Amino acid sequence: MSDILPLDVIGRRVEVNGEFATVRFCGAVPPVAGLWLGVEWDNPERGKHDGSHEGTMYFKCRHPTGGSFVRPNKVNFGVDFLTALKKRYVLEDGSDDNGKSCSLKVGSKEVQTVGFDNITKRQSQLRALQNISMWKCAVSHAGEQGRIAEACPNIRDVNLSKNLLSSWAEVILIAEQLNNLETLDLSENKLQFPSDSPTPTGTFSNLKILVLNKTGITWAEVLRCAASWPVLEELYLKSNSISISERPVNVLQKMRLLDLSSNPAIDENQLCLIAYLPRLEQLLISDIGLSSIHFPDAGIGCKTSMFPSLQYLVVNDNQISEWSFINELDKLQSLQALSCTRNPLTEGDKAEEIIIAKIGQLKTLNRCQILPEERRGAELDYRKAFGNEWKRAGGHPDPDKSRPNAEFLLAHPRYQLLCCKYGAPEDEELKTQQPFMLKNQLLTLKIKCSNQVEQEVLEKRLPDSMTIQKVKGLLSRLLKVPVSELVLSYESPKMPGREIELENDLQSLQFYSVENGDCLLVRW
Repeated sequence: MSDILPLDVIGRRVEVNGEFATVRFCGAVPPVAGLWLGVEWDNPERGKHDGSHEGTMYFKCRHPTGGSFVRPNKVNFGVDFLTALKKRYVLEDGSDDNGKSCSLKVGSKEVQTVGFDNITKRQSQLRALQNISMWKCAVSHAGEQGRIAEACPNIRDVNLSKNLLSSWAEVILIAEQLNNLETLDLSENKLQFPSDSPTPTGTFSNLKILVLNKTGITWAEVLRCAASWPVLEELYLKSNSISISERPVNVLQKMRLLDLSSNPAIDENQLCLIAYLPRLEQLLISDIGLSSIHFPDAGIGCKTSMFPSLQYLVVNDNQISEWSFINELDKLQSLQALSCTRNPLTEGDKAEEIIIAKIGQLKTLNRCQILPEERRGAELDYRKAFGNEWKRAGGHPDPDKSRPNAEFLLAHPRYQLLCCKYGAPEDEELKTQQPFMLKNQLLTLKIKCSNQVEQEVLEKRLPDSMTIQKVKGLLSRLLKVPVSELVLSYESPKMPGREIELENDLQSLQFYSVENGDCLLVRW
């Protein structure tokens, strides 16, 4: 903390009493005397106003309570990279009367050594570092040019998440001194990225893993900077409000993993813009609000040319409620692993079994290996469950006479293949089969917050086998209310004026006779 301000104070990242903010204003705020800094807090609840005081607007905030005025001596502008590194791994020199002793800190252990031997040990300790974590160490700038390269030239992996870095230019000043840099985590640094100036050639020539979660980067900025990441293999862009606006051209061509989770502006049309990255093997798109996906170049039973190398897809915490989504995934030519938890579609008892039957090449589902006997059982059950529907649609045990209609093939694109694999279902086999219709598994329900008049009425499709406990879990995520505070009941058009409590968390919607068109009432 100091009264001396950096020259480029506007836009600087700062820390005040453990809270992070960005400086938006520097100057006088009459009638109070003295110099003030106007800051926009990362946490808008920490602020008091929108950047105005007594009718005068000094700076603008994205949130009406996101701003505050603070004195410069209350603000931490951070330290240079090397100072933070020494503080994290090595204590500052502490001399005795003869100037011979100082202390060395390795992890949490302090060691006292004497004389010039100690200096050598301290220097060699820094030079030996390859993997460093400086999470939340208030790093704000590179420091004196060349000092990092001189002190610790062997660093390969750097975690600089949640620091006070303000710009990509400052990141470059650090990185260009780390010739062996392979992994860099810059998460939760609110960075300003260049609008046109390219990164110096060779700065990130060895970089393979880059983490930019919660940095505020846009897709255009990603592509602009990506030319300087020639061998990048993994890119993490979680929680950046990203919208994919254009195809990567001559960049990111070696990328194997891309994490776009928690970017709700991304939709299935935007995903098509990254569908031809030649080496992309893992795509993480959880929590983006995705409900559908379509590969228009591939018909029923065909493979798509899109995402040619994709082996692992993560779509957890989305709004997937139609089996057509799973049908489309069977068109991916290289898909072997899928994680699809916490979606309306996957809440049913037989959901995983059906997914296995619908995606023929899948080897892992929700991080669990699919054993051969498990696949066989799932496919046989699926074949049996929809046998009667297949026959009504024109299916026949004789392959030459079997002509199921287009509607059935669209809903069950692998069914004919399963009949070839295991034989068509026998009439006797189908007689004992209880009716089981996928389309009847999902209930379309209205969700009304009884004690929150301003809350709009929602509409969701939920499996009738979904337990009240899981319904509460879904609503907790949607409404940002703790599960323990939620109380559920429902109304039915068939019983006007009557409200039925859903009091047993272990019972299903079906147990309480909840039907299509009913309204769930939520209170807290």
